[in-house]
Amino acid sequence: MTDALKLGFGPFNAPPKGVLVVFCDDGLKFGPATTKVLGSATGLVARAAKAERFTGKNGTSLELIVPEGLKVDRLAVVGVGKVAELTPKDFLKLGGIALGKLPASATDGAVFAELPKGAMTADQAADLAQGVQLRAYKFDRYKTKQKDDEKPPAKRSVTIAAGDVAAARKAFERRAVIADGVVIARDLVNEPANVLYPDEFARRTLALKKVGVVVEVLDVKAMKKLGMNALLGVGQGSSHDSRMVVMRWDGGKKGEAPVAFIGKGVCFDTGGISIKPASGMEDMKGDMAGAACVVGLMHALAARKAKVNAVGLIGCVENMPDGNAQRPGDIVKSMSGQTIEIINTDAEGRLVLADVLWYAAKRFKPKFMIDLATLTGAIIVALGQEYAGMFTNNDELSRRLHIAGEATGELVWRMPLNPVYDKMLDSKFADMKHTGGTRWGGAITAAQFIQRFVADKTPWVHLDIAGTGFDSRQTDINKSWGSGWGVRLLDRLVADHYEK
Repeated sequence: MTDALKLGFGPFNAPPKGVLVVFCDDGLKFGPATTKVLGSATGLVARAAKAERFTGKNGTSLELIVPEGLKVDRLAVVGVGKVAELTPKDFLKLGGIALGKLPASATDGAVFAELPKGAMTADQAADLAQGVQLRAYKFDRYKTKQKDDEKPPAKRSVTIAAGDVAAARKAFERRAVIADGVVIARDLVNEPANVLYPDEFARRTLALKKVGVVVEVLDVKAMKKLGMNALLGVGQGSSHDSRMVVMRWDGGKKGEAPVAFIGKGVCFDTGGISIKPASGMEDMKGDMAGAACVVGLMHALAARKAKVNAVGLIGCVENMPDGNAQRPGDIVKSMSGQTIEIINTDAEGRLVLADVLWYAAKRFKPKFMIDLATLTGAIIVALGQEYAGMFTNNDELSRRLHIAGEATGELVWRMPLNPVYDKMLDSKFADMKHTGGTRWGGAITAAQFIQRFVADKTPWVHLDIAGTGFDSRQTDINKSWGSGWGVRLLDRLVADHYEK
């Protein structure tokens, strides 16, 4: 957890203890305030850099223990490379690297937000601080025993030294609540399924009321009345009843159409009757990462008072194989009225999205809909864990998401949609099958299926986050199993294009 971190801003003063982190370029040049504080220690840095072949390349570092001439216990020099090439996401990364230079036992750290030509801008210092905040996250609430050398300090204080302290604090306010949204998403993904089942997931969304989000929870009875049989079929084998949650943030003009975000919330996925292999099944507690992102995003939008009307909808189910579970060969009638032949009960997420997307389009008539789902292993085969797969019926929305991905580092890659794939969904007994029935193009046929439930030609994007939502690659700003992927991406999309 990040609760133990006290993160603040201060002037460029020599810290009396702890760890000092400073930055240099690829010419080993420091800023004026850094040079002044280092004093005679600059000579030590030069000698150590030569011995370690440290050149100041972006992301590399050099560490000196108990540096002569300084009161700190440790000095870490982090390279930024060529200053002219730095982007906002670089400063985020550098903040994460900076926190990583504090040993597990360290209680105090100071990070100098300065480049060779002077202090970083307020926005750059704030990005640095957000990187620190995201890197600090840990999920250890269930650990009752730790070795002495593994125990983190009860409290840890990190000060970002900035040129304009007040401006940096102001710039960080917005970034802090976005990072809080990421933390909310990470917490939800990391929770075990015996703790976070559908009803509990829905209950936790009620905390969003504190930041002004209107929350509505639909139970099984309400969803049956709406005809949401595709969603309900997934959860009928579980002892935990399914839920749908509708979250609304009204920060824009009254009556203006909202933007809509929909998340797959399969709290645990055994595969149902088409049960998964035992190996790795424990990871299926994270099959609700799409829904977790939507909750974190709604927190971020509301907490920073985003000037937009936004709705977040999540379908929360548990896919279990008991005697009442849905079977391959069953036919269900979705909320849209279209009938679906069930082929593989392990392809459950698209059934959840089918009803929630239809509901969202019909009730809210949004400007666009974006759904997020840990949907297919096929997308990991195609893109690995670097990119989320993006499928869309709208070129402009695709372009905007791509730009937001490049800016935040939460990358998306557009995949094809084409009517030729629809033939693979033809059924002899119903309007459609819900899988293509083969291994080929699995992520695409899943998206083709989902597209059939995008009502009224609403602009829509499907993000398959199977490779990025949980157990994704570790980065300088995320050392957690649950990544909280998508919160920063979608917040950036809204901020750049839909706020007024």
